[in-house]
Amino acid sequence: MAEHYIKAAGIEAYVCALREAKRSGATIEKYARELRRFGVWLGGRAVTKETVIEYKAELAQRYAPASVNCMLAALNGYFTYCGWGECRVKPLRIQRALYRDAGREMSRAEYARLVAAARAKRDERLALVLQTLCSLGLRVGELRFLTVRAARQGRAEIRNKGKCRLLFLPRALCARLLAYCRARGIGEGPVFVTRSGRPLDHSNIWRMMKALCQAAKVAPQKVFPHNLRHLFARCFYKQQKDIEHLACILGHSNINTTRVYTHTSGAEYRRQMEKLALLL
Repeated sequence: MAEHYIKAAGIEAYVCALREAKRSGATIEKYARELRRFGVWLGGRAVTKETVIEYKAELAQRYAPASVNCMLAALNGYFTYCGWGECRVKPLRIQRALYRDAGREMSRAEYARLVAAARAKRDERLALVLQTLCSLGLRVGELRFLTVRAARQGRAEIRNKGKCRLLFLPRALCARLLAYCRARGIGEGPVFVTRSGRPLDHSNIWRMMKALCQAAKVAPQKVFPHNLRHLFARCFYKQQKDIEHLACILGHSNINTTRVYTHTSGAEYRRQMEKLALLL
């Protein structure tokens, strides 16, 4: 049986294949980073089922199970690409959490304080980015599909992970987006761009959001772009109680993924139980 090794050329070829498959830039960067990390850990040894299991065990001692599984996904994807199926390993089994971590859950009030803090800094772009992500439940990578044309038409075609979904935009949001574009001379293309004209990405928005924590008096562990998507999902589900419609809006193929977004916190669950008033 031929021996397998992690080589720079192989990683680069895999990166090209991921680009052709239209995987997101963040995913490609993460997969390449994890493969390089694994290569360093191997120290010149061949890739075998045994070495991958050993690596998995070490990761499990240092990282949270969800993080370990993300790392293993990068390796397994590469092994499949290379035809090294015998080297693939199973992810760690994770019991699905019944409740959200209240320490990471962003409330409406905290979201409002973040927007107010952005306005206080006279950063209207950031204030509008926060409201756009939260009011539409977008992933940061999908923000580039929010174009001037989409704002004029009141709808945007979101293309992500090989899927396309149509998102209708609230009229008030369209009006604010168009006013923002007029003020900045943006006549076409994505609404939110950097000074060089490139669409804002996750690192841009993450950094700007973190800079608001102190002024907004919101715990840093709550302040990250994807948490706005979670806030949208909780608010929508609380009002509509329609998880299938929510899954369509969020672009989830598996409704079980959507259920994660609608979990209540332990404190909220306790309040619901107390409202039953069944203790005599």
